[in-house]
Formats: sequence, structure tokens, C-alpha cells
Amino acid sequence: MSANSQNSPNSPKPPKPSKNGASLKRRVIAIASDAAALIAIALAIIYLPRVFPKDSLQEGLLFSVVYYDKEGDLMRLTLAKDDRFRVWTPLDQTPQSLIDATLLREDRYFYYHLGFNPFSLIRGAWVTYVKQGDRQGGSTLTMQLVRMRYKLNTKTIGGKIEQIARAVWLEMRYSKSEILEAYLNYAPYGRNIEGAGTASLIYFDKPLNELAPTQTLALAVLPQSPSVRIDKNTSYAGEKLFLARKELFAAYREKFEIDDKEAALFDLPFKLRRIEDLPFRVPHLIESLAKEDYLAGRSPRIVKTTIESDLQTLIETQIKNHIRQNAALGVDNAAAVLVDTRDMSVVAAAGSADYFNDAIYGQIDGLRIKRSPGSALKPFIYALAIDQGIIHPQSVLKDMPTAFGVYEPENFDGGFMGPISARQALTASRNIPAVYLANRLSEPDFYDFLKSANIGKMASREHYGLALALGGGEVTPLEVAKLYAILANGGILREVRTRADQPLEEGKRLLSREASFIVLDMLSSAPKIDGIPAESDALPIYWKTGTSRAFRDAWCAGLIGHYALVIWVGSFDNRPNPALVGASRAAPLFFTIARSVRHSRTLIDPARAAPPAIKRVEVCLSSGDLATAWCKRRGKSWFIPGVSPIKVDTVYRPVWINRANGKPLCAGEDIANGKMEIYEFYASDIMDLFRKAGLPKREPPDMRHCAEPLSFVGGEPPAISSPLKNANYAIRLSKPNERQVVFSAASDAQTQNLYWFVGDEFIGAAKRGEILSWEPARSGRFTVRVIDDRGRSDMRELKVLLIE
Repeated sequence: MSANSQNSPNSPKPPKPSKNGASLKRRVIAIASDAAALIAIALAIIYLPRVFPKDSLQEGLLFSVVYYDKEGDLMRLTLAKDDRFRVWTPLDQTPQSLIDATLLREDRYFYYHLGFNPFSLIRGAWVTYVKQGDRQGGSTLTMQLVRMRYKLNTKTIGGKIEQIARAVWLEMRYSKSEILEAYLNYAPYGRNIEGAGTASLIYFDKPLNELAPTQTLALAVLPQSPSVRIDKNTSYAGEKLFLARKELFAAYREKFEIDDKEAALFDLPFKLRRIEDLPFRVPHLIESLAKEDYLAGRSPRIVKTTIESDLQTLIETQIKNHIRQNAALGVDNAAAVLVDTRDMSVVAAAGSADYFNDAIYGQIDGLRIKRSPGSALKPFIYALAIDQGIIHPQSVLKDMPTAFGVYEPENFDGGFMGPISARQALTASRNIPAVYLANRLSEPDFYDFLKSANIGKMASREHYGLALALGGGEVTPLEVAKLYAILANGGILREVRTRADQPLEEGKRLLSREASFIVLDMLSSAPKIDGIPAESDALPIYWKTGTSRAFRDAWCAGLIGHYALVIWVGSFDNRPNPALVGASRAAPLFFTIARSVRHSRTLIDPARAAPPAIKRVEVCLSSGDLATAWCKRRGKSWFIPGVSPIKVDTVYRPVWINRANGKPLCAGEDIANGKMEIYEFYASDIMDLFRKAGLPKREPPDMRHCAEPLSFVGGEPPAISSPLKNANYAIRLSKPNERQVVFSAASDAQTQNLYWFVGDEFIGAAKRGEILSWEPARSGRFTVRVIDDRGRSDMRELKVLLIE
């Protein structure tokens, strides 16, 4: 069509728009706009409140505290402050079968309503008020939550209206998941139990997420069947609860799939635990944890402890048996703690023999009260003395009447043993040697050591004096366990742990690894008690007893493999009892528990391998010094090079006796007229003690007639061949294979052993003809000395320069 034809006056004109059609279009647009606005307003009303901050639905609730053992088994469920058992369980830890069953029974349209269901309300009102039937509330799950949370009286019209309004408001503010989670934690499950998670712990002894469908459906009917009946003899649920669950299961099975084998279980009766049968384990420890949390301002809902329940049962059982066996002697109480020294966890703890026995003040925690330890801490005096170079295990100490200023200690038996080795003095628990060593300690002394070990509430040093060595101070069994763990951990102090999430401390060193090992070795040789061996072929036990002054406390402490065990026997009213002796009352219980622990655990000996820095040397047992050719009693002793005291024995000495008159030969007399005899030369006080003990020693001969006694003649003294006289050694630290200085000496044919010293430091022993190597730790001038086993010696000076 041409352009002209389009503009022709004869062409038809387009129709004019209808007024009615335009009006309709405007109305449709207006209606759509209004609808959109209404939808927007409705959505804003529903969802906008959720944008603003809101309180947690847990706000204002008081909760129980759940205490678990190391394996996650329930030990204690406390009441909340409002006397309710209440534990909050998140929805994601709730079995789907419980959610489905609860909604099926309580609110089938939960996900479709906005807080209330008008049809349910009308039906409930009709049945209740018109037909005069059983009362039906018609409340949704949200409305039930509102009633429980805000404690509403919904039996009145006003209360019901408030309930509906609050339910709508709750739906506007919280998601369906939040409301459902809150309901399952607010709902009553019988007596004073609130929350499905709480009910699961109490009735089934399981976390909620571990329940089977037969158990979750039993929980689902409980909010509407609050009177739970449980047979106290059989623990089976009552018939009413059984039938309610069966009825719910019938409806549940129509809607949800369930395995036939599982379904068959619903025809069987089921058991529930009664509140009265809830565990009440380790009450002293749990009360201590609760006190710690209160003082620290913490409010934990779950506390997982380090307790191992089988060991806890073992200790509690053995304590009860021990008290029963000793009741005729007036022994009525005891406490015990077992600590795994590897991570310092308290795996068993009994604060008294019977928590519920008021006659013995059983609710007092004996593990945390201060008591005199008697001799139980002596091993640490010996360890300090070893570290400070005062003794080694075979050093000879004097057990004889001794006054330390105005302090004159006595032994437990009132007697004295004379010269004894440090090992014997410790294992026989002699008091005089212990006080002697404590008196010689410095930097640290025994008081400093205990302070460094964080022993609490100690008085001043002057308050205790040397009596601290014999139990003059006070400690708790837990502190004693911590101290013995130092020996197991090679001298490192760490605090005990009672919470599973409590980190293990790095610790601090209080003793050397060498001293810790040596003291354990000394303790392993303790004598038998009442036929109980202190050591077995499989694993040694390291232990020490203690008895407090006036027989108020009996102790036994030690190590069983990697466990530290401490036993206290006594009474909390502090009355004396002659039967309270560590060796006879605490030690038997210690070994009974030790045997049981051995049978239930694979143990690791803390002293299974000697530290590389220590050596075994042969000593003369009469003096504890290096044995000469004349020593008649020899033995081995542990020795820390550069630390342990050592010199050549002078007790056994040769004397040349004139055959004609029996007197010692004097210098210048012909040796052919005499014979050599070996005498023991002791100090006069020791000789006197031997006489009093009925063990007189042969007196050395009187030599006052000689201006100069005849010295032993025969053979040549050793002669040092290396190092050379006045030698200078330049040692390059960059060459590890060239850092050592070689010691060697020519010696007489009668010589068996040569003992090498640098200054006063014993380097080691070598057989005749052998060499010994020494690696200097610093530059400087040194005196090298060699002594043979007949007391003859030679010495050299040398200079060492260490070059970087």
C-alpha cells in the first residue's frame, strides 16, 4: 500500500478507546497494588520482627550440670536451682523419630499455622463445653511453649487470649526450628524432669541422639502422661505408659516407615531408670569442681572429668573392705587418689570411706584437707641431697643419737642402727639420717622445694625448722600425689587435672632426671610388709609409708607403673589411735589396690631405663667410697658424674704387725719381721655404737709407740702417661671427634682398678691398662688425679682452650 493511500481522506479511522475498558484496567492495577501491599505488609509483619535482636528462648532458664567420666558415662546430674532436672539439647542432636512422633501427637499442622490453629480451638471448645466431654485444650505446640515459658494461667478466657497472642508473636519472631527445639526442652517428662534430653539421660542413661525408636516414642507420650510409673523392683514402665506408646506407634506406623524387626519391639515391655537410681559418683570431686566453677564465675552445663569409672569402683570397694576389716581397731575412715602421671589426670578419687556416713563426717573431702605426712615425703629430701652432691645411694650415714641445736629427733622405734647406707636409711625410714640431710640442703632446701612445688598454705620456714623433714608441715593427699608424680616424670612438676578439657601443663623442673631415677631405684628395694612383696618380677612398686605424730594419720604413697597412688587412713575428728601406723594400716590397702590396678591395666615402669648420664660404680659398702684392694664388702652404686660425692675408701687399711710382739711395725723396721693384717678404721662414735649394739669391731692396733708407723710397702704407685706434664690442649669445637682428652697411666701388677678425677669430680674407673676419655666443658686449668685400688696416686696439671 502506498503512502498516499494511507493518508487518503477516504481511509477508515481507528476506533476510539472505550471508557469502560480503561476504567477496568485501572481497577485491576489498583487491586494488584493493594494486594501486593497487603502481602508486603503481611510478610513484614511475619518476618520483619525476626530481623531485630531477640532473646534466646533459653533466656531465664536455670539448668542442671551434667558430670561425665572420662569415657562419657554419666556420673552425676545435679538439680537446677529451681529444683528441676533440666538439660538443653539442640535440635540437630534430636532424633527425627522423636520430632515426628511429637508432632504427630501434639501438633500435626505445626509447620502450617502461625501460632494457633482455630479449628483445633473450636473443636476443643465444642468437646469440652458443649458436649461436656473430656477436657481438650486445642493448643498448638507453640501455644504450649508459650504457656510453659511465660507461666500463663490458660484456664481462663483472658489467659487463653494472652496465650494465643503470645504464640502469634513468638511465630513472628522465631523460626519453626527454634520453636520446636524450645518446646522439646521445656516440655515436662514426668515429675521434675524437663526436656527430652534430660529425660533421655535419666530414663535411658543415654544422650538423646543415641535413642532407638522404641525409646523416642516412649518419650513422645510423656508430656501428656506426666505420672510416670516405674516398678522399683524390675524398672519396667507402668501399663498406662506402655499402652500410650503402643497407641502412638500405631498412628506413627501409618505415616512413617519402620523396620519390621524394630516394630516387633513395641510389643515388649520396656525399662526406665528411676530418678532415685541416678548415679551419685565421686561426690567429693564433683563438689570441688562445682566450687571451682562458682568461685571463677563459670556456669558450665556439661563437665567431663578425668575419672575412669572402673578404677573408681575398684578404689571405693577396697576402701570399704579395708575399713570393715580394721573396724575392731577403731579405724573408720580413709581416702585414696590415683593419678595417671603421663597426663596428670585424676582417674580415681575417694575423699572418705562413706560420703553418707555422718558418724565419720563422711562429707568432708579427705583429699583436700591438710594432714601431717609423717615420713611420706622423705624421698624428696634424698633426691635433693643426691642432686646437691651430698650422697649417692650407698653413701654411709650415721643413725645415732644426734642433736641439731636444740632439736633432738628420735627414730620411730626408739633405737639406732649405726652406720647405714642412704638406701637403707630411706627404705627403713630412719629419722636421724633424714634430718641430717635436710640440715645440709641449700638452694633449695626442703622448705624451698615444697614452696616451689606449690604446696599450699605453708607457714614460715622458722615455724617448721628441721621438723619439716619428719612431717612437721601439712599436705593434702592430692599434693602428695603431685609430688610422687615428679619422680615418675623425671623431675618435672605438673599440677593434677580433674577436667578432661584442662590442658596439660608444660611443667617446671624441680629435680634432675638422674636423681628421680635413683630415688625410685632406692624405693624399689623396700622390705616386705605383712607378707606383701614390695616388688614383683613383672613390675616394681615404688612406695613409702608415713605415720604422723601421736598416731593421727597413717600414709602410704608411691608409684604403680605410670600411676601415682596415695592412701591416707585416719579420722576427721583428729583423735589419736595407736593402730594408725603407715606400715600396718595404710600399706596393706595400698598394695591391695596396687594388685587390682595391675590386673586391670597395662602399666609402664617410670624407671624402666636409666638416664644416660648416670653410671654404676663399685664401692666399698662399709664407707660408700671407691673400693680398694683391701675392702671386704663390695657393692654397686648409682653415680652422677660431676655431682655425686666420691673418694677412695679409708675404712679398710693394711697394718704391718711384728710377728714377735704383735705390735705394729714402725718406720725403718724390717718388713720381713712382720705380717700384713687388714683393720677397719671407724670414728670413735661409730665404734662405740657398734659396742652398744652388741657388734663390737676389732680395735685397730695402738701405734703410739711409733714416731712414724710403717706405711704399706709393695709395688709402685700409678704413673700418669697421658696427659703429659704441663700439657696445653687446644680443642676445636667444630670437630666433635677431637674434643676428648685421653687419660692413661702405668700401674703396678697388683693393681686392678684405677679411679680418675678432674679436680674433685670423679670421671670414672678403668681397669689396669685401659684408657679413659674426658670431654672438658670449658676452658681453663685443671688438676688430673688418678688413684689405684691401694690408695696410691699420681697427679698432673693441664690447660684446656676451647676454640669456636
